[in-house]
Amino acid sequence: MQGFEQRDAIVQTSPPVAGGRFADNIVLFGRTLRKAGLKIGPGAIADAIEAVDAIGIGSREEFHSALFAVFVKRHEDKAVFDEAFRLFWRSRDLVEKMIAMMSPRAMPQQKEKARPGESRASDALLGDRPDKRLPREDPAIEIDARFTMSGSEVFRRMDFAQMSVTEIAAAKKALASLTLPDDRVRTRRFWPSHIHAHVDPRGTMRASLRSGGALILPRYREIREIQPPLVVLADISGSMSQYTRIFLHFMHVLSEKRRRVHTFLFGTRLTNVTRQMRHKDSDEAMDECAAAVRDWSGGTRIGETLKEFNRLWARRVLGQGAVVLLITDGLEREGTELLAAEMDRLHRSCRRLIWLNPLLRFDGFEPRARGVRAMLPHVDEFRPVHNLSSLADLAAALGESRSAAYDPRRFLVRMKGQP
Repeated sequence: MQGFEQRDAIVQTSPPVAGGRFADNIVLFGRTLRKAGLKIGPGAIADAIEAVDAIGIGSREEFHSALFAVFVKRHEDKAVFDEAFRLFWRSRDLVEKMIAMMSPRAMPQQKEKARPGESRASDALLGDRPDKRLPREDPAIEIDARFTMSGSEVFRRMDFAQMSVTEIAAAKKALASLTLPDDRVRTRRFWPSHIHAHVDPRGTMRASLRSGGALILPRYREIREIQPPLVVLADISGSMSQYTRIFLHFMHVLSEKRRRVHTFLFGTRLTNVTRQMRHKDSDEAMDECAAAVRDWSGGTRIGETLKEFNRLWARRVLGQGAVVLLITDGLEREGTELLAAEMDRLHRSCRRLIWLNPLLRFDGFEPRARGVRAMLPHVDEFRPVHNLSSLADLAAALGESRSAAYDPRRFLVRMKGQP
């Protein structure tokens, strides 16, 4: 593949671009972008060749701008395009680095921070390349379905902490296909309706003014139903580090599929990442969240962070029957008096408070930690959140009433018999 011989300049070619191998490389680049998820057709590739032929081959920045103007139609495709352009039209020293990285015994190199869109671009370029060193054979698996679960069921019940990198990637794709319920609640307001049930006096009089009051036709209204706000408070401390990344992808799916989703991350301080979660591309959203949070995988101060949320954000986001998802293991390192008071205030400020705790994956879980004992009396549901099955059950439960199977009172009964 012919590309750039140097990082900052493109060698002038004659004959024209449309008649040489450079045009073939633009075609391959367009196919790579399409494989990475960009909506590119044959017409766009032809336009890109004509655009490069029209402006001539000058600097690398001009060539990048020409292809960017033709291929990128959505804001969320920018990061993927930039990363694919960097990998495809690369220099020779970068090729040597990639060969060294792909060799069996690579020299230790400094680990660079992952870029937004890097995984999608690299999969599009190298995903279909077979490994020539080892024969690639899929193992034959025989499953007796009479006494065992299917492979998909096993995957759904696999703990996130035990998943490999490939399984985590598959779990992210499975999260994107989750179906959220239409959990609408009735409000005190009305909006226009075509159902002849309730006459709208104000709407009727306003419509009659158009004809000067000569013609009065009745207008109708009905009670307005809306989806309540969803507020997510997620613990990103060190004890939750094995689940943080997949939880962020779950929050990104929630932000994409419903309106008014507010996301807050906390460890030793509270960080509002609602704006970062609105990026269409999940890789870019994760990168923005990582840049915004300063106390990633640190300690835990649940009481202090809840106090800050109740003081600064509760009145802004907990209106109209909001539902709060609190994701934490409850391992508070400070006193529990403040934690209990702030949990009680949070519980009284929202319509429904659901506590998601990965420690519930253990069958013999008992509320012995002081933080857990202080939080349990102030929640409506106490659910596990450690695999795909639990996240799917949570998504379905958002449109249902409180479930007795996750009633925290069954743990409160055990707490009475404990010192």
